[in-house]
Amino acid sequence: MSTAHTTLSEASSAVPTTVYEHELVHMMDDIDTIIESTTNPVHRAILVNYRRHGLLEVSGRYDELLAADMTVRHPHYRIFEGGNGVILDGLDQVREFYRTLAEMDMLVMWTGRQKMAVADWGFAGEAEFSQFVPGRMLGDNVFGALAEDGDGAGSEETSAGSGYDPDAYYLVRRTLAFVWPYDDAVRMIGEHVYEDASSKVISKVSTTDVITGARAAELLAPIIDKYPLVRL
Repeated sequence: MSTAHTTLSEASSAVPTTVYEHELVHMMDDIDTIIESTTNPVHRAILVNYRRHGLLEVSGRYDELLAADMTVRHPHYRIFEGGNGVILDGLDQVREFYRTLAEMDMLVMWTGRQKMAVADWGFAGEAEFSQFVPGRMLGDNVFGALAEDGDGAGSEETSAGSGYDPDAYYLVRRTLAFVWPYDDAVRMIGEHVYEDASSKVISKVSTTDVITGARAAELLAPIIDKYPLVRL
């Protein structure tokens, strides 16, 4: 949804009403600051691509971020969490991963303070990531469980053994380091993500705190197009 076509009622409904919604809406504030101070056109284009990618992803609009003007035709993702890794090689595997997360309503995640260094090849950064996760999916590697189960069922045995209520929701916060390479056309080649396992904090939350995918899309729609995608 373009901000130019946002109605008054839609804009009103997009106002965050909880501390978590406020965090979500302001997740890219640090990146906005870097974009505003970056004069190198390639670096600025990379940052704009990353910002747009992140907001589209959380909004469930993954087909847009995987379009040919934003992502190469054979992306490669490497996600390491809890000592395990998930490798996604090629557009079909990446799209299926996003689709699985979207169907489970688990695409909503957001960053805290972000530190980032950008160069012609791409960028590297570190940030605290937050995500609401149902207890049945909590274990050493949330994304690994998704990749293995696929149907979103999770493991009752795993959640019970870990002490988590399988029917409750938990807020998972942990620090991730990430490296995203880009091609000469400023299209994302892939995501390399590494978890600092010692930073993970898990706390039980009320279901009323959980931000659904539909609500995230509503909240983020007015800010996605703040910076138009740059084509060099």
